[in-house]
Amino acid sequence: EAQLVEPGGAWLQPGGPLKLSCAASGFTFRSSAMIRVCQAPGKGLEWVSTIYDYISKTYYADSVNGRFTISTDNAKNTLYLQMNNLKPEDTAVYYCAAARASDSALYGGPLLNRHEYGDWGQGTQVTVSS
Repeated sequence: EAQLVEPGGAWLQPGGPLKLSCAASGFTFRSSAMIRVCQAPGKGLEWVSTIYDYISKTYYADSVNGRFTISTDNAKNTLYLQMNNLKPEDTAVYYCAAARASDSALYGGPLLNRHEYGDWGQGTQVTVSS
């Protein structure tokens, strides 16, 4: 059974860095693309980033491109999201998800829609405030 575990939340001031983790079990990143999405207070789910470890491909939303870096550690079977220069508008619950089989995943697409996601982590609250 696939499982994604995310640690507890964090509060930090604007401009700070934060590294989110998502520990996977029951599957490996060699078999599934991974996605990061977030949900800000009062807003809908927003796609953040996607990584295909097995073809070394990544995608980022315009709002985080150049500030966030998604990566995997296959030895630890853990997904990371390095977040730099955080802004108050980055405040949200961040989720990791594993891609389900789809035409988009087959061809290495960005996987922008939640129907393309299978298993989900429980989410991590990130609060950026001075």
